[in-house]
Amino acid sequence: MAKRDYYDVLGVSKNATDKEIKTAYRKLAKKYHPDTAGSDEQSKKKFEEIGEAYAVLSDPEKKKLYDTYGFAAFENGGPQGDSNNSSYSGFSDNGRYYTRFTNDPGDMDDIFGDLFGSMFGGAHSSGKRSFHFNKGPFSYSSEDEGYYNDAYSGGPYYEGSSPFEGADTGMLDIHSDIDVSFDDAAFGAERRLQITEGDGKTVTLQVKIPAGIEDGKSIRLKGKGNRMGRKSGDLYLKVHILPKDGFERKGSDVYTIARIPFTTAVFGGEVMVDTLYGQVMCKVPAGMQSGGKIRLKNKGVPVMGHKDRSGDQYVTIEVIVPKNLSKQACQKLKEFEKLAG
Repeated sequence: MAKRDYYDVLGVSKNATDKEIKTAYRKLAKKYHPDTAGSDEQSKKKFEEIGEAYAVLSDPEKKKLYDTYGFAAFENGGPQGDSNNSSYSGFSDNGRYYTRFTNDPGDMDDIFGDLFGSMFGGAHSSGKRSFHFNKGPFSYSSEDEGYYNDAYSGGPYYEGSSPFEGADTGMLDIHSDIDVSFDDAAFGAERRLQITEGDGKTVTLQVKIPAGIEDGKSIRLKGKGNRMGRKSGDLYLKVHILPKDGFERKGSDVYTIARIPFTTAVFGGEVMVDTLYGQVMCKVPAGMQSGGKIRLKNKGVPVMGHKDRSGDQYVTIEVIVPKNLSKQACQKLKEFEKLAG
């Protein structure tokens, strides 16, 4: 059976722009992907045909060859010769569906991010959820408060021809998220992550949260990503630190607020301050201004990778202005104002 013209496959004209080609591909890929269209043979072949067409038309060099020589450009003996650069292929294995592309992986991540984002509520949506993908190799669930959410699975795999030769394992990586309490991020903890593989086997992993890890950093679990044959990618868990009432963190330093009476601000004194290590009595110098800061050395977050180093805690002072004063108190304050003026 003769191949269909690539432009016809995507439903675009030969003068179509890169954006028009990409838009057409997005629409068709969503429609015919096995995770949405089902596993019937016709949809599968259609999906492969669409991927093959896009792999050529999205590559300026291959598109130019195709426009000049047609399909002969990619046959043995054609202008490209016998290169093993198969532009696209699709196959299934053990309930998983794999695709292989030779074009920009960022572009394909974008396209399949749209597809699976619409199916499961977005790749970075909030809330405690656990997904179980029938066609993807993994599903995720939580066993305690360290919740692992929004696993991305079932998307494209990149392998093989230039420019990704030798980078197969990296293309099998999984990126997910983990919510960590403020204290656990500061002092470290262990969490259990339960993974269900495509064959139904459940594996529980111990995830170590390093002390001092910062928001937005990722924890790498080597060899725990997707598998293709004997190769396995890595699992990357992006850390999201949950807020803690009364505390703000900047790097390894911690910021809190303490409220003191007007008299303490004037004469000096002490105030009890909450720290990550418990309550401490903090000295307030006389003449303390509202908004002033007191530094508590080494009361911040441990520096990741340096057990003997910690940040500091900065206590911002708020002076409480007295209300509903008695006549006698008002009179004394006016006397004070005259004396201080």
